[in-house]
Parts: sequence; C-alpha cells; structure tokens
Amino acid sequence: MVFQPATPHTAIVETVRIVFMGTPDFALPSLSALHGPTDRTGWKVVGVVTQPDRRAGRGKKLVAGPVKRFALEQSLPVIQPKSFRRNDLQSAADQPDPLAWLRMLSPDLIVVAAFGQILPPSVLNIPTYGCLNVHASLLPAYRGASPITAALLDGLTETGVTIMLMDAGMDTGPVLTQAALPVLAGDTTDSLSHRLATLGASLLGETIPSWLDGNTAPVAQKDLPGEPSVCPLVKKQDGHIDWTLPARRVERMTRAYSPWPAAFTTWKGQNFKLWKSSVISGRAAPGLVVETDDRVAVGTGDGLLALHEVQPAGKRRMAAATFLNGAPDFIGARLGS
Repeated sequence: MVFQPATPHTAIVETVRIVFMGTPDFALPSLSALHGPTDRTGWKVVGVVTQPDRRAGRGKKLVAGPVKRFALEQSLPVIQPKSFRRNDLQSAADQPDPLAWLRMLSPDLIVVAAFGQILPPSVLNIPTYGCLNVHASLLPAYRGASPITAALLDGLTETGVTIMLMDAGMDTGPVLTQAALPVLAGDTTDSLSHRLATLGASLLGETIPSWLDGNTAPVAQKDLPGEPSVCPLVKKQDGHIDWTLPARRVERMTRAYSPWPAAFTTWKGQNFKLWKSSVISGRAAPGLVVETDDRVAVGTGDGLLALHEVQPAGKRRMAAATFLNGAPDFIGARLGS
C-alpha cells in the first residue's frame, strides 16, 4: 500500500520541518541543499539520522560518516540507530529511542538519500507529507543498494536520479520526479556518484516545493517505462575477475568497482588490483599476460584487456608501464591461477 500524506497539501505550515536521513558522500549535496536559509527555502532541517560509526583503517578506529561530520559542523541534532527494527530499538541502550526522537521533532517531511536501511511503516507514518527518497537510478530499473555500480557493469549510456515517495518496499514507491544523466566513457562509480548526487540535490530542491504545494502527483512505477530490476549490496568478492569473461565486461568491472572493492585478480599468489584498462583487439588465453604494440595486456574470453593502471599487493597505484619496469617476469604470467 502506498503511503499517503496525513493532511491535504493546502494546509502548509509556515516553516516546514525536515528530518534528513543519509550516510555517505552521495547524501551530502542533498543535505547541504536542504540546510539553507529558512527565509529563502521555507523549510528547516531539524534533525539528522545516519548510520552508526564504522571501524576503518589499520587501527580499526570508529570513524564517523560524511553526513554525521557535516551535521555536527552545522550543529544539527544527530541520532545513529542500528536500525528501526523493534529488537534493535530495545538493545541500543546508548541511543535514545529513535521513534520517540523522531516524533519529538514533529517533522513535516523526511528526506532520505543513501541511508542504507528500509524504513518501516512506524517511521513512514510520522511526517505529515511523507518520506521522500533520492535514488540514483531511473526507477523502476535498478532498485536496491548499488544502482550506480550496476549501471556501469551493464554498460548503460544513460542513467539518472529519481525522487520518490517511499513506501514499505525497497524503492517501490511512486515517483514524483526524474532527471536523466549521460554516462561518460571513463566514468567510475566514484565519478558518476558525484555527478548524480549533485543532480539529485538540484532535483530535490525543485521537487519539494511542488510536492508541498500539491502540484506534483505521484506516479506508480508500473505506469513508467522500463522493467523493474534489483541490484544487491556490493560485496568485496564481487571485484574478483573471471578471465573467461569478455574483455569489455572486465573493463566495466575496473570502473564499476572503483573505489571499492576494486577489480582484482591474483599474481604470484597475492591480490593484484586493476584500476584503469581498455579493450583492444587480439587474442590470448584467458588470464595470460602478453605484450602487444608496446602495451601490456591480458587475455580474456573475448578480446584483450590492456592494463593502464595497476596496484600490486602492498604497493601504491601505478602506471602499468612503471610496474612492468620493475617486474619484467609479469609478461607471460597467468593471472588468477
């Protein structure tokens, strides 16, 4: 069932109270766009919900996410629930009850961008004007956790952002607005994420006033072009290269899995990362390193993959030619064996 706002849009409050939910860099432009002068925008961010701090680095120290750091710098109230499931609410003794916290803030609107959790009805039903989500695909395609990575893996030439009214499903709610963006030949998940985040923030700023005024009607995803598809959370092992795949697919992996987990293979029993590559003509056994036209390349199931930037285990990223100067035995090696 699609959530409907609790009151008609004609009764807009003087200042719209917004709670923002998000965690990574992708969410920052949207939060920044919302946290502007209230007399200009007509709204005010009254609280931020973000994921708990994660352990990172060699020392495995707890590190706050980008949204939390921004919120604290701007003196915005922050809460970090493990989830909104009932069992987690009871076990989080060091956090206030997030549902009670949200109700206390009395938000008119909740805006979500790459938060990382599916919101239950107990949250969706709190704000007067519902929960809006900034999603990095042209729904109904690429629902789920990794739409940008999936778009690059599939070789799309165009993707975009969707502002949707959230329901209890995973990115299944009706669409308010969409904007398309071309995928550039050299795009990585990192570069495309930055461009989509900027586009999403701009579209969000245009959509909210229209939604609050009742001038934007939600459109069910079944009435939009395209077939529904779901992309799961990316795991580290997804970056492991199968050299029997076509060179074009492996090249897409080097861009789709940048910056994480990186496309990788093994050489001399250790991980070997591929950061930049291109497809060239020629043939060699899958995984066999060859030299052709002064370029180092690897055989695949279809074509050769020329290596431009690599990273051996324990080393920095470097040009393939620089690496080859110090490792001439790389030519003739069989990667991944």
